[in-house]
Amino acid sequence: MDKLAIQGGQSLRGEIRISGAKNAALPILCAALLSADTLHLDNLPKLRDISTTLTLLGHIGCQISLDERGGIDLCSAQLARLEAPYHLVKTMRASILVLGPILTRYGEARVSLPGGCAIGSRPVDLHIKGLQAMGADIQIEHGYILARANRLQGARIVMENVTVTGTENLMMAATLAQGVTVLENAAREPEVVDLARCLVSMGARIQGVGTDTIVIEGVERLHGAQHTILPDRIETGTYLVAAAMTQGDIVLTHSSTDTLDVVLDKLREAGAQIHCAGDRIALRMDVRPQAVNLRTAPYPAFPTDMQAQFMAMNCIASGVGRITETIFENRFMHVQEMQRLGARIEIEGNTALVRGVERLQGATVMATDLRASASLVLAALVAEGETVIERIYHIDRGYECIEEKFNQLGAKVRRVH
Repeated sequence: MDKLAIQGGQSLRGEIRISGAKNAALPILCAALLSADTLHLDNLPKLRDISTTLTLLGHIGCQISLDERGGIDLCSAQLARLEAPYHLVKTMRASILVLGPILTRYGEARVSLPGGCAIGSRPVDLHIKGLQAMGADIQIEHGYILARANRLQGARIVMENVTVTGTENLMMAATLAQGVTVLENAAREPEVVDLARCLVSMGARIQGVGTDTIVIEGVERLHGAQHTILPDRIETGTYLVAAAMTQGDIVLTHSSTDTLDVVLDKLREAGAQIHCAGDRIALRMDVRPQAVNLRTAPYPAFPTDMQAQFMAMNCIASGVGRITETIFENRFMHVQEMQRLGARIEIEGNTALVRGVERLQGATVMATDLRASASLVLAALVAEGETVIERIYHIDRGYECIEEKFNQLGAKVRRVH
């Protein structure tokens, strides 16, 4: 199993390109199942979760081909099977996103209950309740969701909690349903908006995306389209925090500034100088960061996927920072590993109190989930000596060429096989 060995103490300087957003690409790949025509996608990141999804789509019967520019064509004209088996679903919770498209187009689906990061409960009951409200008959048998419906019917669905994948699954299912579906308390994340853009380009009728009420008028069929995946706001935020921690000076290209407002505000609060122009974000940090307080919440509030990275920054910041996690109950699993590097963190319930220290010290640590992995990389960049991060397959799920990009900025990161 691969490891990352990181020599700390280098200030990040230079320019890198941001990849396409994993959390937008995964549902958009599944949207290819909604049409018999070809969906062409550009700016697809090269990640393990993307490879897993493509393998799953290929198993179902989607025809997949790459073009010479790195784009991808997906054609689901004839599906070989209407099933997502456990061995392909167990490593990635987003696999549940094939349920809505297969069911609404073919009238039946068999999808394994998903796996993924152990960061807390992310139940699929809201997906199931929504599909049942649209007329689906759903049973859970032997770890599989068995769903049937002659044709889904439009419905008013009020989700008790904001759920990104739930919103995406039900929105895709509603595109081919009979009548109008209204999703209330819907997720507003940019990745949900990007999926809707793709669906509309395929002929779907969707209004209200980006608000908490989405209205979908079902159509008889969707057609092929071409779509470019939006930039990854979490990857962007991760490199910005890394530059702030190392008192660096970096430029990120092919990014998106309008999806990162709260993250940029917190970085400015920490002392960073930030300039945005078009798809470029420049950050310069000349002083030790100031500790910041933050509270995670659904978009447009502070994203839970950036919580661990800001905790890493608070570990070496001046002052005391309070971090409250409201989305996932197990998302402080990186704390114990950061403490091995010398961090001073106290946990009380869903709040972490982080007292900044002047320096961390390299050690061997273990990644527990995707964003925790990233936070350990950031901590290692400022630690004295070498830090070895084990179980980095989590990092490969969500960060494209992470060691190459950091080395391009002057870091000393090497992969150990």
